[in-house]
Amino acid sequence: MPPMLRSLLVLPLLVLLTGCSSPEADQGFVSLFNGRNLDGWVGDTSGYVVHDGMLTARVPKPGESLGNLYTAGEYANFILRFQFRLTPGANNGLGIRAPLEGNAAYEGIELQILENTHERWANLKPWQFHGSAYGIAPAERGYQLPPGQWNRQQVTVDGRRIEVVLNGHVILDIDLDEVTKDGTVDGQNHPGLTRARGHIGFLGHGDEVAFRNIEIKTLP
Repeated sequence: MPPMLRSLLVLPLLVLLTGCSSPEADQGFVSLFNGRNLDGWVGDTSGYVVHDGMLTARVPKPGESLGNLYTAGEYANFILRFQFRLTPGANNGLGIRAPLEGNAAYEGIELQILENTHERWANLKPWQFHGSAYGIAPAERGYQLPPGQWNRQQVTVDGRRIEVVLNGHVILDIDLDEVTKDGTVDGQNHPGLTRARGHIGFLGHGDEVAFRNIEIKTLP
């Protein structure tokens, strides 16, 4: 078989196996977590441990209060992708456009990270489940993998639009102005809605949650 013809036959197979049309598909993404330490992160660095390439929110000791972990840099528009692994009933959060002080769910925007199926969450509001913009808009449920398995998530923040894709499924796609034109669903004031940039953070709630392969691509 001529070499040129062989290349033409192999290329579609590579696309099928990798899901990418070319190496340029990943161009522009940079790692936020080096898998070895917390370089590039600020906040409560004692509440998260690094082991085997994972960043893990740990369970506090009796009487211990743990805070949030934030990127040292601020971001406005971006695509963030990462993997996360939940323990049964675990609760965490992804803060976006957040300041380093105050409650990131209100002073910034919090996208829920939550093990949806646990009985402890049976009475939650729709906007409190995984992928939801806390107090702002609910995400679609049904695509989260069981505790102990690695989920893939991609978050796009572009101007007033936020999209969350979980394991290949769009579970949230909102325009912030549209969903809050009649007020927020929790009836609370969310000053973070007016912020154009801020830190990205993991907002621990005392449960063990692991993260890995945390990458970001900034958008214009």
